Amino acid sequence: MGDSLITIVAILVAGILMFAFPLMSIADRNDDIAQTAVSSAVTSFVNTVRNEGKITKENYSEFQTKLDATGNAYDVEMEVKAKSSVIGSKTSWLSSSTVGQSEYLSEYTAQILSVVDGDGTNEGKDYILKEGDIFSVTAKNRSSTLAQVIKNAVYSVTGQGTQIAAQASGVVQSSGN
Repeated sequence: MGDSLITIVAILVAGILMFAFPLMSIADRNDDIAQTAVSSAVTSFVNTVRNEGKITKENYSEFQTKLDATGNAYDVEMEVKAKSSVIGSKTSWLSSSTVGQSEYLSEYTAQILSVVDGDGTNEGKDYILKEGDIFSVTAKNRSSTLAQVIKNAVYSVTGQGTQIAAQASGVVQSSGN
């Protein structure tokens, strides 16, 4: 009786080792691929906006499509720091000897998307940036991936574990007129 109990336990342990850990490894690789895709999409979107000087509905839709292709849901946060010089002062972010003051006024995702997508009263239009504005985007997954679920079950890790996230920012190179 004791030998058959040990045999059953050994078979269960062997089953776990043969199936659970390879599955966890494959799920980790899928997360790595998704991380690479998200980083690439965020960087590409930021560079496009920096070079064109505007956020268009088409650019944002293409960015969302690239994120959706990973099979995860993402929270996207955008921020535009619009450069506003004090009237009567001369300043440039390129010069080391600054005369006067520059302030950056921030607008966030909801404000940006209300211009790009439009609200109930008007249709969307391009969100225009000026040279010297700072644009940043952060994307984080809000859904649990298979790797996160397995790690939580196997290792009894609390929380969501590692997240798929990417961030990019840059200074706008040209005004988007």
